Amino acid sequence: QVQLVESGGGLVQAGGSLRLSCAASGSTFSNYAMGWFRQAPGKEREFVAAISWSGRRTLYADSVKGRFTSSRDNAKNLVYLQMNSLKPEDTGVYYCAATLDYGLTAVYDYWGQGTQVTVSS
Repeated sequence: QVQLVESGGGLVQAGGSLRLSCAASGSTFSNYAMGWFRQAPGKEREFVAAISWSGRRTLYADSVKGRFTSSRDNAKNLVYLQMNSLKPEDTGVYYCAATLDYGLTAVYDYWGQGTQVTVSS
């Protein structure tokens, strides 16, 4: 079992930056690849980024490539999503998730409760 708690969301103007954090507890954090997802009002949840167990491999949705960066600190059981050059279309609830797999088709077993990100124009 893995418990995940996101933080760092908030209201920011377009062009600004935010850093989301996801704190993990429970099972061995370094066993899990981590993903970030978001859900905008009235839309389905979508993949944003993923990071491998070691942190050496990352994947990003085309919509955030070059603007978002995921990293992790396995010693602190934390994963981060640095979001730069934010756009209004980045608005949504952001979730972190854990999986024993890695890749665009990975199935995520554990989810956090989400943190709201709002980007004003």
